[in-house]
Amino acid sequence: MTQNYGQADATFQAVGGEAGVRKLVDSFYDLMDTHAAYQTIRNWHPEDLTLSRDKLSRFLCGWMGGPRLYQEKYGSISIPGVHAHLAVGEVEKQMWLDCMTEAMNQQDLPPALIRYLGEQLSRPADMIQQQSAK
Repeated sequence: MTQNYGQADATFQAVGGEAGVRKLVDSFYDLMDTHAAYQTIRNWHPEDLTLSRDKLSRFLCGWMGGPRLYQEKYGSISIPGVHAHLAVGEVEKQMWLDCMTEAMNQQDLPPALIRYLGEQLSRPADMIQQQSAK
């Protein structure tokens, strides 16, 4: 069966809805918090990751075609603008993408979905890198 990722809420549903997105984000931040390979990007976050987890979970729900939970709670967002103060080079961008890929792999998601999300996430990551403070 072919998935229509990117159409309506197909991606959001394939990840497991809001619960699946939150589980993915928890894995992402748990990896970042415990693996030395991700220390640079971990250092960009506050000690307490509660707010970071909430914001990313809410953002990804809407980004994946689900409910716009980020906007409901926090308002609109410019992803490159919010990250513009960070020195994001190719290494840091790839570190973030690798951490997210590792988190996706922990979720037992279909390989096609992981590939699709990796490709889609690389676009905002590129925009963040282009507008970074480097």
